[in-house]
Amino acid sequence: GPQLNAQLEGWLSQVQSTKRPARAIIAPHAGYTYCGSCAAHAYKQVDPNITRKIFILGPSHHVPLSRCALSSVDIYRTPLYDLRIDQKIYGELWKTGMFERMSLQTDEDEHSIEMHLPYTAKAMESHKDEFTIVPVLVGALSESKEQEFGKLFSKYLADPSNLFVVSSDFCHWGQRFRYSYYDESQGEIYRSIEHLDKMGMSIIEQLDPVSFSNYLKKYHNTICGRHPIGVLLNAINELQKNGMNMSFSFLNYAQSSQCRNWQDSSVSYA
Repeated sequence: GPQLNAQLEGWLSQVQSTKRPARAIIAPHAGYTYCGSCAAHAYKQVDPNITRKIFILGPSHHVPLSRCALSSVDIYRTPLYDLRIDQKIYGELWKTGMFERMSLQTDEDEHSIEMHLPYTAKAMESHKDEFTIVPVLVGALSESKEQEFGKLFSKYLADPSNLFVVSSDFCHWGQRFRYSYYDESQGEIYRSIEHLDKMGMSIIEQLDPVSFSNYLKKYHNTICGRHPIGVLLNAINELQKNGMNMSFSFLNYAQSSQCRNWQDSSVSYA
């Protein structure tokens, strides 16, 4: 606990809170040695004074899932303090018939939500007894399902006391990820990866779910949280249709290592 706390404090102390209060953040879910400093840029924008419910949307890495799933537990423990799952919101979501339950095994195996729990706890520690979390495991949704879930979550996104945490790494490049797109005009491989990621990031910043889908179809960039991102973009789209104005900007970009040849591999974070 103390060691983790010190690490998180260190990363957060090095970044600015220029976009606070954020209503939604996208942040990575790799080991903190790789992406802790990148994730800090997003978490620094969270305002614990107004945030009361935190929806954490993470992609499913281990089980095939065509919809979204809810946890079967009440509390997630972290080395900092325990986080309570909001059973009232869970009840509302469950009533829609659009969700399934994940098993305890699936829940424990899945890191995409887990890696956001200590950061959530840290960002909210000044109000630790005053908020709840709403973890949602997002399956391999079709575009129409992303729209449906976006519509459903839009009413929660409309409430300024709710925060959405969207869990995603960016390009997974290399033979072990079966993805080796390379645009030589960009220079070395890692520069091509950065160019590809930043193209995707600027499309996300335009808040247009259709453009983002088209980008993924064209380049197949291995953005593992593409479905949670798709849900968020559709939720924003729904609010914008109703006259609500939103803007989004990325604050940091990093790669786990710099790929220079075909044997290398890396994961990107934004």
